[in-house]
Amino acid sequence: MKNIKFILLASLGFAICSCEDFLNPLPESAVVTDTFYESDADVLAGVIGVYDAIQGVNENTETNESRSNRGVQFEYLLTEHRTDNTRGATTEGSKADFHRYLVNANNVESEDYYQSMYEVIFRSNNIMDFVPEAADEDNQSRYIAELKFLRAYAYFNLVRLYGDVPLVTTVVGPSDNEALFTRVPTVQIYDQIVADLQEAISVLDNTYKARASRAAAQGLLAKVYLTKDDRDYATAAQLCQDIINSGDYSLEEDFTDVFYNELNDEIIFAIQYQVANTLESQSFSSEFTSAVRQGREDGLNILNENLIADFTAFGGDRGDKSYVTIGTSNEVAKFLPEGTDLSTNPPSYGINARNAGNDWIILRYADVLLMHAEAIIGSGNSTSDGAAIDSYMAVRARAGFDPVADRPASISKNDLLTERRVELAFENQRFFDLVRFGVADEVLSAHASEMGYGAYDARKLLLPIPAREINLSEGLLTQNPGY
Repeated sequence: MKNIKFILLASLGFAICSCEDFLNPLPESAVVTDTFYESDADVLAGVIGVYDAIQGVNENTETNESRSNRGVQFEYLLTEHRTDNTRGATTEGSKADFHRYLVNANNVESEDYYQSMYEVIFRSNNIMDFVPEAADEDNQSRYIAELKFLRAYAYFNLVRLYGDVPLVTTVVGPSDNEALFTRVPTVQIYDQIVADLQEAISVLDNTYKARASRAAAQGLLAKVYLTKDDRDYATAAQLCQDIINSGDYSLEEDFTDVFYNELNDEIIFAIQYQVANTLESQSFSSEFTSAVRQGREDGLNILNENLIADFTAFGGDRGDKSYVTIGTSNEVAKFLPEGTDLSTNPPSYGINARNAGNDWIILRYADVLLMHAEAIIGSGNSTSDGAAIDSYMAVRARAGFDPVADRPASISKNDLLTERRVELAFENQRFFDLVRFGVADEVLSAHASEMGYGAYDARKLLLPIPAREINLSEGLLTQNPGY
């Protein structure tokens, strides 16, 4: 991660629960003793190590999937590839199973993501134990709030993708199977997420963009309130309004700058990477190439035709800035590796495509504006509320639409869903949006039929609990229906 000095705390997975079998084995150069946390600097290094777990290990650096968690670097497979947005170039291998709805309990990428999120949770729990004794008194509340934000972030991802999951909020031992492997109802998971984010909001400020902030917690909590079964639209709207009122964030004038002028005014929370640094780089940018393949695969996150149609009809100038057509290949343009030159024949992707430094954006201001409109619509189907339309049009005006001539008298949920699709394409939001808007089964069933994916059914909206974890639990961890 850029601008942050990292200490490789790869052993935190061990220190957190001492249960090597629950998480992938980690590098041998790790610090493994509790006495490491003896000062504020040690605690801060541990906190930064949680972000390192989200960042994950570049697949190009460590190819062995049993040794390294990828963090968010596989997330597009579990989200974007399971929608009508994108697909893989081939039907071969476990990565191709996502876009064809063939993921099974032995899928290595799903297993890696599950383990990666628990790595974040366990590291957070572990470091919290040392804060009262080792951290400076003035920093203790912030460290705790930051760690709870990170834990909530990981659980929010897990509960949306896997449903009921084990809820672990304290350091546990390797033999405590009940805590490690008992699935807890989603309502309880959400209660913990809400409590953690509320504490983060009460303590944090907006100093950081690559670390937890008040606005990041507000935005994440707004999305939680829009997602959980007992929706709280009023509170979600207020949380978004609080971010708007803060004045700390604004839309970039040029859509391209959102992705290539990193940590810009629109970014609320992002995970940073560093180009050409094998320990801090990412490989997903190279995997999004296919016309001139740069990654290990034949091409991933390739656009489906119906997304291109939506860009043409509703995207304004975002289409040209979101994807590029090279020959017959339509590739993501939001995360082109450093040094890319598409004017050459063949195009060049620089010398570090597999060790790219493009940041991964988790939350940005445009998302908040569109959530604001969504929360105001609430349980209805449309709204003529001026504040909702203001937020909606702010995003569209940036895309070239006229703020007066193109301003609608009302906006519907379908309008908003389409706008989110063209604004946030390839940012891993589409799957969660379809589920949250209540149209996932309808949209994905039609998409699977159109593409000839015969394996889709509504049960596939939840991924299978990894078989490896079920085996380790000796049957205590149960499987989702349909697997």
